[in-house]
Amino acid sequence: MAELTISQVMDLATVIPVLTVNRIEDAIPLAKALVAGGLPALEITLRTDVALAAIKAIADAVPGAVPGVGTVTTVEDLAQARAAGARFAVSPGLATDLITEAGDLAFLPGVATASEAMAAQRAGLRYLKFFPAEAMGGRPTLQALAGPFPRLVFCPTGGIGRDHAADYLALNNVRCVGGSWVAPGAAVAAGHWDKITGLAREAAALRK
Repeated sequence: MAELTISQVMDLATVIPVLTVNRIEDAIPLAKALVAGGLPALEITLRTDVALAAIKAIADAVPGAVPGVGTVTTVEDLAQARAAGARFAVSPGLATDLITEAGDLAFLPGVATASEAMAAQRAGLRYLKFFPAEAMGGRPTLQALAGPFPRLVFCPTGGIGRDHAADYLALNNVRCVGGSWVAPGAAVAAGHWDKITGLAREAAALRK
């Protein structure tokens, strides 16, 4: 399977679902529901004991899905996720060892300030997660960063919901957004996969 660049991952859809999988039996139907709704890039966060198993299950059993790993904070996280079949990785912060270790794995590190954006640019990065988006000022902060950093492209994540995702996507320096609203915990727990497909379809209809 051909490697993807992070730019290609960000181009798959304007929303990347940020998923916390609590039960391994939910992984495949959840991924199928989101892919059916038009959201193929799936960020599985390393916040539960079954996260790596969920990535592997999705990679093995859900055609069209592009499973990725989120909440990457160590090089061990990267290695384990790569072995599980992750095709991209997302980190909440910026760390040089993770940038180096990622190698040819599509990698989206997080920044929250101008200093971190400058450090990322100096490291040769262009595509970044802006996190936590709402807590760090949201759209006005991204608009302010566009002036001194016109080459940088962001995927804002953190506190973004269906009601204001489009406002972020209207910014020239935003390629996509990350969000958990497309897979509400209650809907996942109840197995309401049709509802999740509907939410994914609404999100996929958002356009730049």
